Amino acid sequence: MNLKTLVLLLGTVSTALISGLFYAYSCSVMPGLARLSDLSFLQAMQSINRAILNPLFFISFMGTLIILPISVWFFKEQPAVFYLLLAACLVYFCAVFLVTLMGNVPLNNLLDGADLGKLDASGLRSLREKFEPRWNLYHRIRTIASFICLILVAYAAILSRNN
Repeated sequence: MNLKTLVLLLGTVSTALISGLFYAYSCSVMPGLARLSDLSFLQAMQSINRAILNPLFFISFMGTLIILPISVWFFKEQPAVFYLLLAACLVYFCAVFLVTLMGNVPLNNLLDGADLGKLDASGLRSLREKFEPRWNLYHRIRTIASFICLILVAYAAILSRNN
């Protein structure tokens, strides 16, 4: 296996990891949390948002942001593969990375700064209403975008073997 193929493999795996993470949230974590009371939901999201800030998450989330452009550069001589990887790179940057950075993270910070023990039922409901619908919207965008990225990168990997 040469370096070019290894980079494409790593890009495919990192994209799949992020896409799978977001997919799992969409079909299990968020529907499960939606069934909780306001206090339980907010406590769980605070805990999850704190726990996800770990090296394994950052390696896959930021690694994808780094490895996809490197893959684009390695495949500049194969136009079909190049354009698929470039599209994946742009979609990831705009609709996964930036949506997370500008949408989900500010909401996570809002929630993290809340002292849930000091809020009454009305305050908990208000905080949840500020957080949950917007967070879920941004999450759906990045879930769909990461799935599109995965399709583009996987197809590029298949095409790269044919050239």
